[in-house]
Amino acid sequence: MQRRDFLRNASLAMAALGLPVLPAHAAKERQVGLRRLGQPHPFDFASLKGQARALAAAPYQTHKRTLPAPVEALDWDQYQSISYRQDHALWADQPGRFQAKFFHLGLYFHSPVRMFDVVDGKAQELAYDGAAFNYGKSGIKGGQLPADLGFAGFRLNTRKDTDRDFAAFLGASYFRAVGKEGQYGQSARGLAIDTGTGQPEEFPDFIAYYLEQPASDSDTLIVYALLDSPSVAGAYRFAITNGDVLLMDIDSALYPRKAIERLGIAPCTSMYQVGENDRRMAWDWRPEIHDTDGLSMWTGSGEWIWRPLLNPRDLRFNMFVDANPRGFGLLQRDRDFDHYQDDGVFYEKRPCLWVEPKGEWGEGSVQLVEIPTVDETFDNIVAFWNPKQKPQPGQELLVGYRLYWGAQPPARPPLAHCVASRTGLGGIIGKKREYFSWRFAVDFEGGELASLIDQGEVEAVVETSRGKVEIVSARPLREIDGYRAMFDLVPPDDSTAQIDIRLYLRSGGRTLTETWLYQYSPPPAGAAERTLY
Repeated sequence: MQRRDFLRNASLAMAALGLPVLPAHAAKERQVGLRRLGQPHPFDFASLKGQARALAAAPYQTHKRTLPAPVEALDWDQYQSISYRQDHALWADQPGRFQAKFFHLGLYFHSPVRMFDVVDGKAQELAYDGAAFNYGKSGIKGGQLPADLGFAGFRLNTRKDTDRDFAAFLGASYFRAVGKEGQYGQSARGLAIDTGTGQPEEFPDFIAYYLEQPASDSDTLIVYALLDSPSVAGAYRFAITNGDVLLMDIDSALYPRKAIERLGIAPCTSMYQVGENDRRMAWDWRPEIHDTDGLSMWTGSGEWIWRPLLNPRDLRFNMFVDANPRGFGLLQRDRDFDHYQDDGVFYEKRPCLWVEPKGEWGEGSVQLVEIPTVDETFDNIVAFWNPKQKPQPGQELLVGYRLYWGAQPPARPPLAHCVASRTGLGGIIGKKREYFSWRFAVDFEGGELASLIDQGEVEAVVETSRGKVEIVSARPLREIDGYRAMFDLVPPDDSTAQIDIRLYLRSGGRTLTETWLYQYSPPPAGAAERTLY
């Protein structure tokens, strides 16, 4: 192919994507080392929605590219050694409080993402430049890479701390953020499609970002993103306010290309390998390994629900039907270093992620997918909102919500909340076991519990879908000014089919705690646990 034919085809591809076609030459630089392409053009959220609508009306084209051989060959350590130079940071020459730096392509990131700077309502594309990167021990020479290679994503820093970022957008539609603890953990996504359905999951891409230069005194940074996938295109607006709890105020417009079986709104992605309630993969020397330990839900009716996470033997799917939910999220409630003993990745500092809908979301369900994992490098937990009505081509779906990243979510139950869930072999110590049973010990603190430790009668209410419940108790736990509920569950047979459990504490007809939900899968016949009687 002749070079002019290549450029013509590239321009046609950009037009098909709904993105503005820009000249091949670089415009005058506003900042040393940071090149821009073409001329600034008018931009706002409405125009981005127009781009997304145009994308959805055209056949999907993959955004993955074959990268230059040296980039394709990068291993983990080589890729990690590549860094973006501080003197090339976006807005480094401006008086504002924020800066942005860019990620290089390579390793898992094969889809170039276009980057735009937005100033005074006009956008201009930022050009890839190998001179902007320090290639460390990667073996790559930046000057030998194509001038149009593109970026993989970006990270955000404050001017006071240019080394540690507080948010990052990298890979498909994934992004992460931190609270004051400064420790990354779980991720969010722009959208999840067909997660846990048994058919291949679709991972939409953010294919272009528009970073709006903030006012010099602003604590909020605006980022726009254009999303694309075989099933849907979309436009997103992120208003990011950095603080002890980082807030992302998000508006999105989705345009389906085709009917979508399972659409996941505001998906949270996390990791759970082993914890106090699930020791199935407890071969590591550390007591617990997880980014989050439970799913919290505040339903439209006002009920608070806590569902501890598990690392199941087989893929597990849960659906919690609701209407107009008030919030949900994957939380890391256990923030005690001694429970993890990890002085490298600090699981006790991993942020909670709370989703707060804006407006009424209607009927649907919070859905939880738990996937088996053998180690901590695999994100095996996904939670999202799934609308009851399946999206259809030609629709415009407008969805707004807020994401809160930090040690504590902004909304907390007024009732006592669960702080620990433990399980183990049932029965009475010192007494011969005649049959198999499994023990549950669930600790609650907060609400009225402290005032009821020495007065008032507290009872545990336990309901199960199968099996027999016995040895039920609710006893004061003075160490936490709370209560511990305990009970044994006797499976009805040797089946490994899951048993659903529901638990809460009450006194004098008053509910004292959030509702604790659990799914227990009995061990198979012949397992060690079943032979200890």
